[in-house]
Amino acid sequence: MKALVLAGGSGTRLRPITHTQAKQLVPVANKPVLFYGLEAIASAGIKDVGIVVGDTQAEIEAAVGDGSAFGLQVTYLRQTAPLGLAHAVLIAREYLGEDDFVMYLGDNFIVGGIDGLVERFRAERPSAQIMLTRVADPRQFGVAELDDGGRVVGLEEKPREPKSDLALVGVYLFTRAVHEAVAALKPSWRGELEITDAIQALIDAGHDVQPALISGYWKDTGNVADMLEVNRLVLESLEPRLDGDVQDSELIGRVVVEAGASVHGSRIVGPVVIGAGAVVTDSYIGPFTSVARDCRISRSEIEYSILLARSSIDGVHRIEASLIGHDVEVTPAPRTPKAHRLVLGDHSKVQISS
Repeated sequence: MKALVLAGGSGTRLRPITHTQAKQLVPVANKPVLFYGLEAIASAGIKDVGIVVGDTQAEIEAAVGDGSAFGLQVTYLRQTAPLGLAHAVLIAREYLGEDDFVMYLGDNFIVGGIDGLVERFRAERPSAQIMLTRVADPRQFGVAELDDGGRVVGLEEKPREPKSDLALVGVYLFTRAVHEAVAALKPSWRGELEITDAIQALIDAGHDVQPALISGYWKDTGNVADMLEVNRLVLESLEPRLDGDVQDSELIGRVVVEAGASVHGSRIVGPVVIGAGAVVTDSYIGPFTSVARDCRISRSEIEYSILLARSSIDGVHRIEASLIGHDVEVTPAPRTPKAHRLVLGDHSKVQISS
């Protein structure tokens, strides 16, 4: 079995962060989201991974390399434009050959990995196996319809009137049967080759398509709110570790201070991770905050936030629920006298509360 990891999207919902960084490399608990997926694939016993890349190919390649750091053998597959999930399968046809494969969206986060899913697929070998989870608003997702026996009978991409609340999670398993279905696809109303249409074609042709309902945690880390929520979840399982320099400070709960980091005269309430080379002075860092390497925080307060590498916060009273990019400087606004600016006609009467 091989893996096909999709890492070519532009990440418009995470702009301006993704103007200068691949969305799959935005860190959660100081580790890129993409790395969690690669680790899950390796844990499932899969070694050969094709990563579909686009305009951010150089950045993805620099971060992942040949895959040996994850115990993988990585091949990069260039996608000229994000034309749909099924289009990624289409361009990967030669690489995938006749092998079964798992398709994994590189910006998705799944608690517990995919070991059980892969084991079940290998044992039963349906033509396709899809992960489903119940969501509050299925109109934002691909939606599956099941019959009374629990079999998949229909799929629809972002329906206006969903037939169920079962959304497709960003992990799919296929045999080679999917290639014929993909090759026959026409672009949808969105101008894309939809993987839901390919799976529907398998169903219509009588192939066995099995659902796998998950009750655990899953997030598409496509926007800031979801990034912060996944960061919170990962930090919940943090094991405290103090490898850096901590002086005259109060550390409460699960706190990681990486080697080379220093914390002086500060109060840290975990779960919090402070990256290598970061310096925290006379500050408060509250729960569910990730501070990346070489950041500087001085005379400030921050919590429930993600701070990317080499950024600084100096003299800011309070920051919450924020995603702050690389090399950012955050300082207080200059104090200016409060004043009223008036343009009044003749014989006016004005009352001003001062």
